[in-house]
Amino acid sequence: MKSWCNMKRFKSRGFGNFEIEFSQRSRSAGSMDYSPEKWRWIVPYVRWNFFCPQEGMPQTLSSTSMFTPCGFSPHLHTSKEGEQGGLIFQDGNLTSASLDALIQHLIPTTDYYPEKAYIFTFLLSSRLFIEPHELLSRVCHKCIEQQRLDDPVLDKARIRKFGPKILQLLTEWTETFPYDFQEERMIGHLKDMIHRIAPCDEAYWKKMNQLLQALNQKLATLSHGQEGIVKISTAVSDKLVAFKTKPPSIQREILSVCSDPYTLAQQLTHVELERLSHIGPEEFVQAFVHKDPLDGTKTCFSEQKKTSNLEAYVKWFNRLCYLVATEICMPAKKKQRAQVIEFFIDVARECFNIGNFNSLMAIISGMNMSPVSRLKKTWSKVKTAKFFILEHQMDPTGNFYNYRTALRGAAHRSLTAHSNREKIVIPFFSLLIKDIYFLNEGCANRLPNGHVNFEKFLELAKQVGEFITWKQVECPFEQDPNIIHYLHTAPIFTEDGLYLASYESESPENQTEKDRWKSLRSTILGKT
Repeated sequence: MKSWCNMKRFKSRGFGNFEIEFSQRSRSAGSMDYSPEKWRWIVPYVRWNFFCPQEGMPQTLSSTSMFTPCGFSPHLHTSKEGEQGGLIFQDGNLTSASLDALIQHLIPTTDYYPEKAYIFTFLLSSRLFIEPHELLSRVCHKCIEQQRLDDPVLDKARIRKFGPKILQLLTEWTETFPYDFQEERMIGHLKDMIHRIAPCDEAYWKKMNQLLQALNQKLATLSHGQEGIVKISTAVSDKLVAFKTKPPSIQREILSVCSDPYTLAQQLTHVELERLSHIGPEEFVQAFVHKDPLDGTKTCFSEQKKTSNLEAYVKWFNRLCYLVATEICMPAKKKQRAQVIEFFIDVARECFNIGNFNSLMAIISGMNMSPVSRLKKTWSKVKTAKFFILEHQMDPTGNFYNYRTALRGAAHRSLTAHSNREKIVIPFFSLLIKDIYFLNEGCANRLPNGHVNFEKFLELAKQVGEFITWKQVECPFEQDPNIIHYLHTAPIFTEDGLYLASYESESPENQTEKDRWKSLRSTILGKT
């Protein structure tokens, strides 16, 4: 295989404020944060697994055949090597091509339809070089030219062979990347193409109406779902520290809302799957858009990166971390704090059993935040054996080897599942993003000859394709609105509030902590 990636260790750099934090008490990953400008990473070195398909596949595939037991299946075009129509193949795999050649390869003809995996890979990655509305415009223009759709008299026999194929391409595009069609220009191109072929077969009108109806329904469902998600509360409860020693508490606590670990793990899974369902596959690409080196005048999606659902999911992870820490630090008595810790340990264990690794890591991260980990007297009352087992599963050593092994097990269970309960796989999201980030940063989008590095985008499609499969699972558990509402709206401490609550619970142990305690009391409580 040619050297298509710059294999080296990456220093903390790059995209956004997306951070994995390690506490002194544990090496487990901690809370993460997101901002559009910069992500900071403190992560182990990435082990790369290159995906090298070896067998040929048929060209026309059903919608369910794109994903194999190992995730994404990059179907092959030819078993030969060399250049064909501007496409470069090596060991039977499409490795690179000019953007024009890749666009041409996407376009169906009377006797050709692109591989389903190719369609997904190119539509996912092409937005790094060309915006979707411009791509669809070029596809339609080439179809009009090649099929002579502007002729006064159309060749109906030829159009009847071509029509079902272009309709299938448009259907796959709308189903997999529905957010692209929020733009009126996209709908305009779609309607124009179908209007051109419809005179040859009345069935095309019906097909267009079905396609548009399904698209509108999907967009409406996504929009309604986004509006229906309870917005994460920004309420800060720092001043509640003042009432820690004045029972009864003025703040509801998690144990008063849900005292069963399995039930809370189920409700967390509801939240995770609901939020995941709104993340479009294109957001993983749009989050890392840079200037195309062959176009110095613009950056695709420069005005709006369209990653709002991804950002919202990261914010949910952060909130859950801080909610766990707040619930632990808030009780006035040591015994109560230990009880909350043990409760969350049991919740984390149930999340692991369900396959909800994101909530699992958020809970572990919350318990490993410094304001919680310094509560030595509290931890002395906790049975920590189960906690250490969970920490071991999420240990970052060896690029999270233990977690990746567990994830593969959950993915395998999902593939052979007979119920939605067994299909649940919710990955540790920051690690998924980290893998995609390093793939993007470590491998050039274009090769020195200007060709698109398609080999890179096959690997990207593999990772994103697995995620698409997992996020489509319907949650099998009954929803409890009260618990869901609490998870989204219960006030949480800021980092300063957590430290103050921690010092109020167990006194500072050194002068640095004493100075910080004094400063926080003055700032938050107005006391000296």
